Amino acid sequence: MKKLLVLALVAVGGLLVWRKVQADRAELDLWTEATGSEN
Repeated sequence: MKKLLVLALVAVGGLLVWRKVQADRAELDLWTEATGSEN
């Protein structure tokens, strides 16, 4: 039972990290698009 709980916590943590990375990547793409047209 403890292993299942730990596995669930790791999965939730991984999901949160993945969503943060995706959000950062989207923001970087938007920033690049916004500033890249000036050059």
